[in-house]
Amino acid sequence: MSYKEKAKANKKETAELFKAAPVDLKAFMHMHDLNMKEDALDVKTKELIALAIAISTKCEGCIIAHVDALAKAGGTREELVAMIKVCLLMNGGPGTVYGAKALAAFDELTAE
Repeated sequence: MSYKEKAKANKKETAELFKAAPVDLKAFMHMHDLNMKEDALDVKTKELIALAIAISTKCEGCIIAHVDALAKAGGTREELVAMIKVCLLMNGGPGTVYGAKALAAFDELTAE
């Protein structure tokens, strides 16, 4: 399954969870929206941080969502690779595997 297909499936599954637990998901999305807007940190930096955490926790759905958000915030492949190298330092093997997933997702989701 491609990353675009996985992103679509993730959105569909999340929509179903939203129907099942609307109060909780609305609260989570409110917290997300509050914390991911620009303040002392710009949105691109926050997306790089979120993506580093997604790689470290091995959350492929989070990787896909935050790669897409990083690209929309103006993040570059070079910035992503620089962040992945820090994940490699801090996470070793898992940072390599999930960092590679993040890079592949970025390449696919930003391809013209």
